[in-house]
Amino acid sequence: MSVILIANISNAQENASDSRSTLSYGIKAGLNLSNVYDTQSEDFNADSKLGFVAGAFIAIPVGKYLGFHPEILFSQKGYKASGTYLGMMEYEFTRTSNFIDLPLLISFKPSEMFTVVAGPQYSYLIKQKDEFTSGDFTDQQEEDFENDNLRKNTLCLLGGFDINLNQIVLGARAGWDIQNNNGDGTSTDPRYKNVWYQVTLGYRF
Repeated sequence: MSVILIANISNAQENASDSRSTLSYGIKAGLNLSNVYDTQSEDFNADSKLGFVAGAFIAIPVGKYLGFHPEILFSQKGYKASGTYLGMMEYEFTRTSNFIDLPLLISFKPSEMFTVVAGPQYSYLIKQKDEFTSGDFTDQQEEDFENDNLRKNTLCLLGGFDINLNQIVLGARAGWDIQNNNGDGTSTDPRYKNVWYQVTLGYRF
């Protein structure tokens, strides 16, 4: 009986100290490496660009191995492009799109140290900045969107993992839009979807 009692106490203490069964929340910040793509074969080529990402998260346990992991982030995406016009003038073009991202992720927790996350994301476009440079000429245009023909509400998919080092959380994600940016199709912007890779450093309370 004493051996069984000691074993039960030991198991209870182990479960109580397992952070996977504990609700937690935190803040995070890092970088996006983003680009764009087009699944309908529109002739649109671009280069990747870096952007800033920061926000907060909450880890809600649903048992020991599963959980719900929503986040709210300010996230910069976009792309770079370069080429020539008039046959000789070189130019560079950079687009930075600022979003509020709301990932709604399911988490799988095989260990306290490692968490796998995946699920949908809702992104809302709040501002976009275009910069065109050619030689000594630079032109910038920043826009808060009011026109409805450019999509501001976008559904995305997201997946990745977290490495949990006590209060420190190292995160890596990959995400892509499942809707294009062109809204009802009347926008003069090139049609594309965002794709991005994200690394963050977080602190869990």
